[in-house]
Amino acid sequence: MTEPTFLTTREVADLLRVKERKVYDMAAEGTIPHRRVTGKLLFPRAEIDAWLSSGTPTAGAEAPAVVAGSHDPLLDWAIRESGAGLATFFDGSLDGLARMREGQAGAAGLHVFEPDGKTWNIAHVRSALGDRPVVLIEWARRQQGLILSERVAGQIKTIADLTGLTVAQRQPSAGAGLLFAHLMAEAGLAPGDVTMLADRAHTETEAAAAVASGKADAAPGLQAVARQFGLAFLPTRSERFDLIVDRRAWFEPPLQSLMAFARTPSFVAKAEDLGGYDLSGHGAVHWNGP
Repeated sequence: MTEPTFLTTREVADLLRVKERKVYDMAAEGTIPHRRVTGKLLFPRAEIDAWLSSGTPTAGAEAPAVVAGSHDPLLDWAIRESGAGLATFFDGSLDGLARMREGQAGAAGLHVFEPDGKTWNIAHVRSALGDRPVVLIEWARRQQGLILSERVAGQIKTIADLTGLTVAQRQPSAGAGLLFAHLMAEAGLAPGDVTMLADRAHTETEAAAAVASGKADAAPGLQAVARQFGLAFLPTRSERFDLIVDRRAWFEPPLQSLMAFARTPSFVAKAEDLGGYDLSGHGAVHWNGP
């Protein structure tokens, strides 16, 4: 039987093992060979075969159901509680951007302080993913600061008071670590003025645990986590925590289930219980890629 010269959208979807809507998206983005005849999409069989052989499809591959980037206790809880079927790989905001760039995640949490002192995340998203179909969506405003041990809590009134103390170190890709470095410089502290733990805390929970265990006197982190561990807290900045989301993955069941759960009373109650969260801007779009 002679193979057809042109394939339909459904035939291409079956061939690629993706949903038909995905094929429409790829055609709109120009990542797959196609023709539009009297308003109908057709796909030249010979060009599709050559395109598949070239390895080009990876650029339009389905984003995995993985949330990467910065760790957020409320997000972590909501992913589990919603049963959305999302996996997580939390290793810092900049790592999340890199994984989104490489197609290793469908979404990532970000809270990267911008040099203008007023905004969060947008400049970094433009730089890393400005050519990708992604959307920056607000998850919550959070109270960022210093988590303090009982031993030093009464002594620390400003960042400068950390001189000579031991601080839990965050990984280079962590938004909390980047903000802490900025605040230290702003306070006139050099890196050698504090002792940084050799072992890096890769999540908010690990940072607080280092203080609770007595390994560190302080750690950059969230009010919500300090409260969870019963530790003192010195606020430094109110920050915006966003999700950068692959636009195609946004419409898939995992992320839709998560965002639907985030509109329930249980989610609001959990944010209040954790403390340090402001949900008034939840769901706002702050940047929309091409």
